Amino acid sequence: MPAKLLDGRIMAEEVEQKLKARVTALQGKGITPGLAVILVGDDPASQTYVHNKENSCARLGIFSRTFRLPSGISQDELHSAIRAANADVSIHGVLVQLPLPRHLSEKRALELILPQKDVDGFHDINAGRLMRGQEGIVACTPKGALYMLTNTGITIAGKEAVIVGRSNIVGKPMAMLLLRENATVTVCHSQTVHLAEHTRRADILVAAIGKPKLITASMVKEGAVVIDVGINRVDGKLCGDVDFEAVSEKASFITPVPGGVGKMTVAMLMDSTVTAAETAG
Repeated sequence: MPAKLLDGRIMAEEVEQKLKARVTALQGKGITPGLAVILVGDDPASQTYVHNKENSCARLGIFSRTFRLPSGISQDELHSAIRAANADVSIHGVLVQLPLPRHLSEKRALELILPQKDVDGFHDINAGRLMRGQEGIVACTPKGALYMLTNTGITIAGKEAVIVGRSNIVGKPMAMLLLRENATVTVCHSQTVHLAEHTRRADILVAAIGKPKLITASMVKEGAVVIDVGINRVDGKLCGDVDFEAVSEKASFITPVPGGVGKMTVAMLMDSTVTAAETAG
């Protein structure tokens, strides 16, 4: 039986409906949630991501400000924009669109964002809170992936979860979230030997390594839940890290690319921005 689709478009719309009510409640108190996006350069993918975020803000009644900076700016100029967003009381969430041009330090830029405005969840303080199991802002992509699991009623506790990818943005925070939900977690990466031996044990498999169609049907356990975080462009078309057509014949649930986790990432960013406004208010 083909896998059931974990449809990010439908779930994101459900999240947005709840957010609209929260934004209305804040506006009743004289507070409009505000999000600042700092975009350096003219990378087409980054331009698209920022455009999607601006559209989401407009739909929800969130104030949006985008700092569009030339690719040749200095680290100090980038820091000045971050400090301006930090100091703006109308802004509750600040994010720096990644990746930055190579001459700029992402680490130094992210460290400068106030932890309470760090709606991407990348600041060391927020990452540390997640590691310790404390409440805090969580990176949007793994937060969205977890929402897709829990909102569907998929059991996580006691399950074998395997994550392919160890990035600070997805893999590591995803591992912490699944641990918090009492899964037994294995993190695989580019140096993992016999990758398929690990993935075939997974009740929940998260692919987040950035290699198109790396995960084939032979690498997936019958009835597994497969979360595809990858976004790759092959021959002009988007695809994930999972061979969707083949794996969907074996999995119980699967996310599509596009229309899966990516939609939830933006929805969770909006959620974090509204939460930051509620906390500040």
